[in-house]
Amino acid sequence: MLTLELAGQRYRKSTYREQVLAQLSGQRSAGAVEFKYCNISAVMQLLQYPSIQGYKPRNNFQKSLLQEVEQQVMRHPHLAATVQAAVTLPAHTLPHPAFDHAWQAAPEATHQVSETNAAYAVRSPARRDYLAQEARNQALGLAGEEFVVGYERWKLQRHGLPGLADRVEHVAVTLGDGLGFDVRSFDLDGQECWIEVKTTSFAKNTPFYVTHNELATSQAEAEKFQLYRVFEFRRQPKFFALPGNIASHCTLDPVTYRASL
Repeated sequence: MLTLELAGQRYRKSTYREQVLAQLSGQRSAGAVEFKYCNISAVMQLLQYPSIQGYKPRNNFQKSLLQEVEQQVMRHPHLAATVQAAVTLPAHTLPHPAFDHAWQAAPEATHQVSETNAAYAVRSPARRDYLAQEARNQALGLAGEEFVVGYERWKLQRHGLPGLADRVEHVAVTLGDGLGFDVRSFDLDGQECWIEVKTTSFAKNTPFYVTHNELATSQAEAEKFQLYRVFEFRRQPKFFALPGNIASHCTLDPVTYRASL
């Protein structure tokens, strides 16, 4: 299913679910199979792969499932090739984005992966850096920022604030990307907002990366700061907002250290 999805091909999840139920000969319910797919989504993200749209990651899985997914991934090199192509694919500014339904509620926090499973996954030979590669896709990042600039201007104009709309600024372009945020905008009361944009082509719950500077800015300027997580960018872009201190919304895992002698 993931290979088909990343290749842009249509499929029906119910067809695959019914096949699994038939193989299990009534030993599991449809709900149990759906839940297991959600567990698999969590495993895939732990291995730094994208997950299937619509199956929200559920982290309470056994190590045996992690090991089985690990083996399946390693047996199917075509999946790796498809994911690699997806995370490096250039993106372009959307000519006529649909802003009316772009804003979405932020996802609920999930239970954390057990330390045993997390430690095992870090050393897994199946683990890749696909989500990090997508985060480094500059064309995708720029297109996501431009989408947010367009949304902010549309929002302000829609509420009769054209003067503020004209003052929305893509500061990552005009001033540079070291400010700790990408877009300067305004709320409906005219208060300045600093927006950091994180963009993915994948599902709503896909993990993202923040820099030390972005985190520090979110803490020092919590009243102004918002993180916009843009997701499903290549299908129909949507986003949710995390206001203030990023650490108050997300579990932050240190993944890279700078080593000095």
